[in-house]
Amino acid sequence: MRKAEVIEGLKDTWQVFRVMAEFVEGFDTLAKVGRCVSIFGSARTHPDDELYKTTVLLGKKLAEAGYGVITGGGPGVMEAGNKGAGEGGGESVGLAIDLPMEQEANPYCSTLVDFRYFFIRKVMFVKYADAFVFMPGGFGTMDEMFEVLTLVQTLKIRRIPCVLFGMKYWQGLFDWLEKTMCAEYRHISPEDLQLFHRTDDVDDAVKHIAEFHKRSPTRKGRTIGGGDTRELGKAKK
Repeated sequence: MRKAEVIEGLKDTWQVFRVMAEFVEGFDTLAKVGRCVSIFGSARTHPDDELYKTTVLLGKKLAEAGYGVITGGGPGVMEAGNKGAGEGGGESVGLAIDLPMEQEANPYCSTLVDFRYFFIRKVMFVKYADAFVFMPGGFGTMDEMFEVLTLVQTLKIRRIPCVLFGMKYWQGLFDWLEKTMCAEYRHISPEDLQLFHRTDDVDDAVKHIAEFHKRSPTRKGRTIGGGDTRELGKAKK
């Protein structure tokens, strides 16, 4: 084996320790936060945009309902969610990512964790969230949404409230999921379309999350037992 190949292999081995350190820091920091909702959405949303203002209100009302807010810690919708959580007196968590294009963390995070690896950051988003709200966003938002829905669909995580906010924005995707992916090609089941709730109303989003937890109380890291999980499992057989 060439010397260069040996050195490259050693780099890969030592990278494991960097990954471990990042996991440890994330677990250690986020284990201290209370019940939270992860909010996803575009970093390109301007503070003057109505979506920004709506997300601030959402973060505030979630905080008033007893939830902290977790975002990617950046600008746009993420900033708005953190800002609203702070205004509502709740925990405001930012999970920032190191990117080639400079993207500083927003100033509204009361708890901030920096990540080098996307996959570790995504674990933190899921492990420490008791609900998800997907505001209009780009590839990153879509990535997180489909990953969460896949984890719920395959029973790898407990059933958890997933809210798609913005009826007009999500309508085209929903039509494709329903008519093409489900009805025409049968790559998903009709029950899978019930894994998320769609709305245009902040109060409705908060109510959906809060009522879900009243019906199915759970603790972090423990799957929801009873009919919820078993019925979903039967639907996949």
